[in-house]
Parts: sequence; structure tokens; C-alpha cells
Amino acid sequence: MIRPLLTAAAVLALWVPPALAQAPEPIRTVTVTFDDLPYQAPDSELCDPAAAMRLTQDFVAMLRPLDTRGVAFVNEGKGCEARRAELLPPLLSVWLDAGLELGNHTFSHPSLNAVAVDDWLAEVDQGAEVTRPLLASRGQTLRWFRHPYLHTGETMEKKAAAAAGLAQRGYTVAPVTLNNDDWMFAVLYRRAGIAGDAALQTRIGEAYVAYMAQVLDHWEPYSAELTGGREPAQILLLHANTLNRDWYPRIHALYLARGYRFIPLEETLRDPVYALPDTFIRNNGVSWLHRWTSTAGHPIRWEPEPPKWITDAYAAL
Repeated sequence: MIRPLLTAAAVLALWVPPALAQAPEPIRTVTVTFDDLPYQAPDSELCDPAAAMRLTQDFVAMLRPLDTRGVAFVNEGKGCEARRAELLPPLLSVWLDAGLELGNHTFSHPSLNAVAVDDWLAEVDQGAEVTRPLLASRGQTLRWFRHPYLHTGETMEKKAAAAAGLAQRGYTVAPVTLNNDDWMFAVLYRRAGIAGDAALQTRIGEAYVAYMAQVLDHWEPYSAELTGGREPAQILLLHANTLNRDWYPRIHALYLARGYRFIPLEETLRDPVYALPDTFIRNNGVSWLHRWTSTAGHPIRWEPEPPKWITDAYAAL
């Protein structure tokens, strides 16, 4: 009689009610993108060859050990105008030498919602004058495009015309799912650095990391609603600036702790979610998750804002 009793006890010990069983960890992947190359910095630094190279090398040196496999989007007109042709190729080469890809972000970052399509496409063409031959010299092609401000057109006609123009030029649009306000933190962080306020920079950086965790808390379940409970491959938008030079490693660690793998953009875009229809035409730039949600006729749930002390400080500038 003892053996059957022990067997039953063992079975009971191993049984876990379905409601208490631990759900499998989601499979999470992300492509990291950095906008506004060569760097978010004043001309006084971008026109100084040594300073501009130092900014670029420091940023890329931070990325190298992290194996981020990202894409960086270039605004060729944001470099030093007087010395652009001289300075831009070596700066962009630093990114390419580290194994990162480059994409076109237009020449001077105009909003498609604010200019005519033909003028905007001329900006697209001008934004490739340095980057395209630089890539060609390495046997690569300029294939990725990122809309400035994530503005894709305020009417369906304009949106369709711009999309057709990009396709005719051989571009694939790089959407954004994990949208955020890193730029707001970056402005305040840079000003604190200029003022020599290291304590404020640390406070801003810590708030940035905490905010980015809250952003993920929002986007992860929200994105799964579009795909039957599966979190799709994500695309994170960040910017090339001093804030991310100093704090992106913490963001990277945050993603690793949540089970993310970092994959190339080409692999991410194979996810079926990127084939969903997008008829979003409001006059603002938002995550593609919002676009697909709106197109499907569902209400948008907006992502969290930065903490109030950050938004107040930015509004006071």
C-alpha cells in the first residue's frame, strides 16, 4: 500500500493548476535605429574636423561591444555646410567600419506634411549625394529610408505619391514601432552638460532609463493585440546624440533583461506585421503600431509621456 500512496503524492506535488502555470516567455527581437547623423550637435562642433570625429568615434565605440546591428539615418544637410563634402564621408565611414548600416533621412529633415511632394522628393535625392557613392564604394546600396518626424503625408493622395516616389528610387521605408521622446531628454542633457551640471545630467539620464522601461511596458502588450498575442519584431527609434552616447548601454541592458535579441532591419521587416495596411493620415508622426491600430478601426492608446519635471523643463526653454 505504501508504493501507490507515494506515487499519488508525487503526482499531486507535480501538478500545477492551469491558471497558475507560468506562461512561456515571449520571443522578443528588436532593430535599433539612430536618426539625425552625422550627430545632434551645433555647427561649432560639426565644422571642427577633430571635434566632429571625436563625437562620432566615441558614439560608435560605445556601440561596438554591444552588437546592436543597427541602422543609422543620415541628414546630409545637418553636417557643416561649409565643409560637408570634406567632412561627411570620413564621419559616415566610422559607422560603416563598425558594421552598421546607413539610410537616408532626407537632406535637411523637412516634414512631408509641410512641403509639396516634388520638393520633398528633391530633398530625398539631395540627401543621398554623399551617402550613396560612399556605400557604392563598399559594394553596398542605399536602400533604407526614414521619414523626418515620422510624417508620411496629411492626405491619402500625398501619402501615396510620396510612397511611389520612394519606391521608384529603390527605397524601403524603415517604420518605427517603439516610438519615444528621447529627443526631449537629449536637449536637457546637453544643456546640463554645457552648464557643467553633472548631477543634473545623472538625474536626467536615470529618468531617461526609467522612462524607456515604461515605454516598453506600454508597447509590448499593445503590439501583441495586433498579432493575436504574439509580440512582433520591433523597431526602436533613437537619435545620435550625447545622451545616448552616455546612456544607451543602459537601454541596451534593459532590452537584454527583457529577453530581446538584436537583429538586422532586413530580418525585422520579414515579420508579417509590417505588411498590415496603413491608412493613417493625421498631421502628426506616430508609431506604426498606432497607424495599424487606427487603420483596423480600433482606438489608439497613447504611450506614456516623459516625467512632468522633464516636460516642464523642456517647455521652459
